[in-house]
Amino acid sequence: MDLNNLGWNTFFEKYLNAIDQQGLDIGRICCENKISYKLFSEYGELTALISGKLRNSSNSREDLPAVGDWVVFKKVENENKAVIQHTLPRKSKFSRKTAGNITQEQILAANIDTVFIVSSLNYDFNPRRIERYLTMVWNNGANPVIILTKSDLYNDLDEILYQVESIAFGTRIHIISNVLNQGIDVLRQYLSAGSTVALIGSSGVGKSTLINKLIGEDLLITGELRKNIDKGMHTTTNRQLYVLPDGGLIIDTPGMRELQLWDVDDGLNQYFDDIENLAENCRYSNCKHDSEPGCAVKAAISKGLLDKNRYESYVKMKNELTFLSKKQNQKASQIEKEKWKNIHKQIRNFKKK
Repeated sequence: MDLNNLGWNTFFEKYLNAIDQQGLDIGRICCENKISYKLFSEYGELTALISGKLRNSSNSREDLPAVGDWVVFKKVENENKAVIQHTLPRKSKFSRKTAGNITQEQILAANIDTVFIVSSLNYDFNPRRIERYLTMVWNNGANPVIILTKSDLYNDLDEILYQVESIAFGTRIHIISNVLNQGIDVLRQYLSAGSTVALIGSSGVGKSTLINKLIGEDLLITGELRKNIDKGMHTTTNRQLYVLPDGGLIIDTPGMRELQLWDVDDGLNQYFDDIENLAENCRYSNCKHDSEPGCAVKAAISKGLLDKNRYESYVKMKNELTFLSKKQNQKASQIEKEKWKNIHKQIRNFKKK
């Protein structure tokens, strides 16, 4: 495989030069399993494990390879296997807080140029969820594009387009139908050779079907919406990177039941900059936009200049990030405490000798 067609460029080259490359090669992670990986390289597709040194030097799951990462590996002689020695720095990423009570980052895709935020025009359509996706994408260095699928199921497309445009603020929007094969070809403009697109969205919105259309064959299993509850089946269980025949790469991700934020302060400020700008005109610098006099945000809502639902979405995400920050600080404090506890234990053991 040609590395340039896999997305290799000067950004990664400069970091590679700082590594001792003797006897090593480079590749890109295309699939991540529980204990192993698959990667694309000049040798073709290889199955890989991470080295013990890399695992031991990693402080968190974020330090280990993710789908889309460029890695430095040593090939096992006469086998289609490799041992990953280094993960190169990421140009961009899309991540969320791990589902559940664990305070940890889960990287869904790395080194992406464009993110297709896929939402279907049925039960799944939710402007507030699209806002969360946009906030997360803007924060992590990729360009968002909104894809509205199943247009054949919705009659008033002008009305739905107006709703999305009112929250998307310049983000490109495409309405497509996989069933009628409408609007698919225009998406190829984002998939030039070496460029990487990641698809995110709920289950059953048509991500796998769309990838099949772009690839030109039924490579991925797709699931029909369950008619009795109008929800989609999970057809993608692992994140996977595919190389398209005409150039470009695409990453499929499993449908997400939870979309918990992770470290998106910059993205939040960028996406909700209209609210941030209004807040600068409040009478008090520490205005909570609740009952304080001279609140520019509340005034804008009352005059119809700011949508109340948009403001409530902003507040919800702000509160979520504040809670996450507290959890992260508690975790860091616990790690520091355990570190010094082990140091003192080692000192006591040394004195006993």
